[in-house]
Amino acid sequence: MSCPIEKIAEWIVESHRIVVFVGAGMSTESGIPDFRSPGGVWDRYDPQEFYYQRFLENETAREKYWQMATEMYESMKEARPNPAHLAIAELERLGKLDCLITQNIDGLHFKAGNSADKVLELHGTAMHVSCLDCHKRYDRDAIQARIAAGDKAPLCDACGGLLKPATISFGQAMPAAETKEAYDRSAVCDLFIVIGSSLVVQPAAQMPVVAKQNGAKLVIINREGTTCDTIADCVVHAQAGPTMAAVLERVRVAPKNPSRS
Repeated sequence: MSCPIEKIAEWIVESHRIVVFVGAGMSTESGIPDFRSPGGVWDRYDPQEFYYQRFLENETAREKYWQMATEMYESMKEARPNPAHLAIAELERLGKLDCLITQNIDGLHFKAGNSADKVLELHGTAMHVSCLDCHKRYDRDAIQARIAAGDKAPLCDACGGLLKPATISFGQAMPAAETKEAYDRSAVCDLFIVIGSSLVVQPAAQMPVVAKQNGAKLVIINREGTTCDTIADCVVHAQAGPTMAAVLERVRVAPKNPSRS
């Protein structure tokens, strides 16, 4: 059901354990292209070519992967947090945010001011590179410098293993610890806010369902409809940035100890 943003602000003020779940719609408002929308990444590349097994087995596939990944990284590196990122960081400063679950790989939540112990990156991060064998971690810019110098599919300088951005590809296992923690946090929150996600990617799309089943209020802010709109307590079909900025403006001026309704 739709509701005024004043109601969302009221629930935030009343809540003690808020989980925020964000998807690609947050990133696109900062100018980062998404994968599935018209004009997105998969309009320029065939997703079938980027399965994890192909990366492991085929040198040409690795070179093409790094070409795509480099293009994406350049847009992420220049991007800046939008008002929705800043609003979520403010929720943490207010002591309201229990956990931020993100499907995004751009690191913008950290630029906005969220701390690492509050953020669960379900699809990894593009800001670092890892060796698939010895797990040595590299700064992304250092590897991009090697690519710019002509190394089309860089290898680990410690063990010779394959290097890959620390993101989750098609066919690659989700991070087990982060996924379990995300489900656990969803089950004990009192307010679950979805921002910029159509909730079609599993298993993460079940997290708002888990929260709702365990008694949390469910708020969805997304430009288009989602698979969970029918079970949500509040649905706002609008851009994330302006909506969250307006919500936090009302949170700032709300009474500190409102009566619950």
